[in-house]
Formats: sequence, structure tokens, C-alpha cells
Amino acid sequence: MLVAFRSDASLIIGTGHVMRCLTLAEALTARGLRCRFIGREHPGNLLEMIRQRNFDVHLLPADLGAVAKDASTDDERFSYAAWLGSDWATDAAQTRSALGNSGVDWLVVDHYAVDVRWEQSIRPACRNLMVIDDLADRMHDCDLLLDQSPGRDACDYAHLVSNDCTVLAGPRYALLRSEFAKLRDYSLRRRTVSRMKHLLIAMGGVDEPNATSLVLETLKDCPLPEDCRISVVMGTHAPWLDQVRLLALDMPWATEVFVNVRNMAQLMADADLAIGAAGGTAWERCCMGLPSLIVVLAANQRAGAAALAATGSTVSLGGVGDVRRTISPAIQWVMQAGRLPAMSEASRTLVDGEGASRVMSTMLETKKLD
Repeated sequence: MLVAFRSDASLIIGTGHVMRCLTLAEALTARGLRCRFIGREHPGNLLEMIRQRNFDVHLLPADLGAVAKDASTDDERFSYAAWLGSDWATDAAQTRSALGNSGVDWLVVDHYAVDVRWEQSIRPACRNLMVIDDLADRMHDCDLLLDQSPGRDACDYAHLVSNDCTVLAGPRYALLRSEFAKLRDYSLRRRTVSRMKHLLIAMGGVDEPNATSLVLETLKDCPLPEDCRISVVMGTHAPWLDQVRLLALDMPWATEVFVNVRNMAQLMADADLAIGAAGGTAWERCCMGLPSLIVVLAANQRAGAAALAATGSTVSLGGVGDVRRTISPAIQWVMQAGRLPAMSEASRTLVDGEGASRVMSTMLETKKLD
């Protein structure tokens, strides 16, 4: 069985779409399936990293001059069109060519710039089509749709997909790497008492708005314990990495910057509190029962951040512009007796780390394959 993934990473898009596709691909590969990736050579792409994880990659050429006609609108639903690096019809044609004449058993597409037009165009080249989405704002033509957002329900897509499309909705299906499930028990056991010895800061692989630097600068005036240590995680393509490294040297607490880590589950398991983006890593933190302060880095994260905060698992710091005002009161609040264990309990009930297995099982059961 052959599964192809069409997804992109860039300095603008971030890394989350590709990373969750990699998680699913690794789960499928462990079951004996063959997986390959199709991606465009945007600045800040992860194509070499995908190769290093032993997946074949078909490169789509980057067209830095390509700007979608509707990309200038203030409506973020339309601004995503520019993320393809071409118009949708050209991208679909290039993807069909990359898939080849024999087609694939499943094509998994994770891209905010893709909608029903692209999907209908690609249909002849794949036996089954899966869409990973978070927005519930456009029509899709697919056999399986995954939206792991908190508070999401299958009925949110009732008017956006056909009646025979299977919809997997909510954190139960969150795509997490296997190491999170393996370290979950260890992580949960150490959270029965309040302690604040290790703070983890992770704003995603790119952090284009430089929220990491802002958090570090603001933390200097926060009441962290003297013996607290700070771990900062960033990606190779993070544009502010050098600045963050300099800031780390000037922190009142021992602060270490990690780049392109392969042990994020262990770092989360050993941390007592995290400050992170309200994106896909939120599910990893929940699985580990790690209490979190979350920063909204993009408009598409607002609804998810609000839903997470409502569960009691996190405290929202608002957007990047709010951090200077909100971070100190938030840290004072979570350090009160009993707050961290309560947040941990609320977190662990949301995600158990088995989402990838559930999605994979559904893929294998949804369609009979040639």
C-alpha cells in the first residue's frame, strides 16, 4: 500500500503541517506501508529533514514571484492561497505528475491553501483522499477528513463534505509520535505535587513573530524560583535563533537553547510548566499532562487557544502583543498551591497519545484498496 503526502513548511507557514504528516507517515511505515512526500521548495522548508527520516521526497519548484490574486485580502481564509507558491490549478497538475500514472492508495493533503477545486482535480490520481484541516471554513471532496482541534465536532463539517465522507474530529485523534505515549505514564506520575524547577519554552519550529525573545525578556521580571532552569526549543530555520541564544546568556536562571530536538517528549516529561504556541504542540503537552501558558501566534490559533483555556489545562496569554502584560500574573497564578496538578489533570484527559493509531486504523478500514 502506497501513501503520499502533500504538505508544505516555510518561514510563513511554519512547520506544524509537515510535522503531523510525518507523525502519521511514521506510524504507517511501522505497519509496513510505503510513504512518500510531495512538497514545494519554500524558504524554510523541511524537505531535507523528511529525507533524513528515510522518506522519498518529490520537490515542487518554488516560484517566489507567484502571488495569488486574492492574497492581499484581509480575510485570512483567502490569504492562505499564497502559501502554495503557485495557483491551485498549477499545484494540482504538478502534484498529479508527481504521483505518476499508477496512482497511490491514499493521498493525504494538509494545506490551508487547498480546497474542493484542487481535490476534485487530483481525484483521478489517487484511490482515496484524506484531508487534514483545522479551519472548517471551505468545501472538501475527500473520503476521510481529520480535524483534531479542541471542541471540534463532526457536525462542523456536515455542510462542507459529502455524506459518505468519514470525519474524525477532536483531540482523540491528535497525531502524536509514539514516544509521547511511551513517556506518558512517567510524565503523569511526577505531577502529583506542585513544583517549579524546570520551565520549557517552545514556540514552534519557526516562530516568525519572535515570541521566544519576547517571553525571555519578560520573564526577567517574573517571580520564578532561584533554582529554576529554562529549556528553549527552536528549529534550524527560526529567523531569530541567534538573538534567542544571546538572550539566554543573560537570563537570571540557567537557560539552554536546543535546536531541532528529537527528544521533545522527554523534555516535556521533565518540565514542570511550558510556555508555547497554541498550535499542534499543544496536544503533545496535553498528552504529557504538562501545564501550559499558551501564546496565539496566528489568527487560526485563536479558537483552539480559547477552547483549551476553557478546559482548565492551559492559561492563554493572548497574542504576542499581550505577553508583556499577561505573563507575570499568569505565572503567579499557576504557582499557587494545587494549581499545577489541577492543570495537569485537565490536560491528560484531553489526549492519550493514541490518535495516530486511531487515524491509521480508520484509513485501513475506510476503503477497499486495489
